[in-house]
Amino acid sequence: MIESFRGKTPEISKTAFISKKAYIVGDVEIGEGAGIWPGTVIRGDSAKIVIGKNTQIEDNCTVHSGVPMTIGENVLIGHNVVVHCARIGDNVLIGNNATLLDNAEIGNYCIVGANALINMDMKVPDRTFAYGVPARITGEVPQERTDIISLALLFNVVMAKEYKEHGL
Repeated sequence: MIESFRGKTPEISKTAFISKKAYIVGDVEIGEGAGIWPGTVIRGDSAKIVIGKNTQIEDNCTVHSGVPMTIGENVLIGHNVVVHCARIGDNVLIGNNATLLDNAEIGNYCIVGANALINMDMKVPDRTFAYGVPARITGEVPQERTDIISLALLFNVVMAKEYKEHGL
């Protein structure tokens, strides 16, 4: 369901896949080839949310923030993630059930582990792993790992196109 709020209507690329079971409201921009999967809620009611090209937000995620939020290009956000941060860079993997709190920022080519808690105002530098509760930086992300993430993202982008073609 796509809804206007306070005079703002979501702007969604014609090539994006939006599940019929997703809810998107307010000041939201969704880029080309993006995929918003079933059960996901994106609320641009308090501040603008921009979601980049080919970004995939999997099932049952919540995306909402009190400050403007940018989610970069080629981001894969796993199932049941709560995104309440200010920024996620490009080419990032957010593991299932992670929580990203107010004003946090995730750099480019990062991996946030499953179930991780990114605390308020935390800055995750480019090409690093963040794991744990609360999350800690645990090392650098090697190129081989980013290549694997790119393949997983590509799978989701292709699947989103197929879902869109089938009107799902």
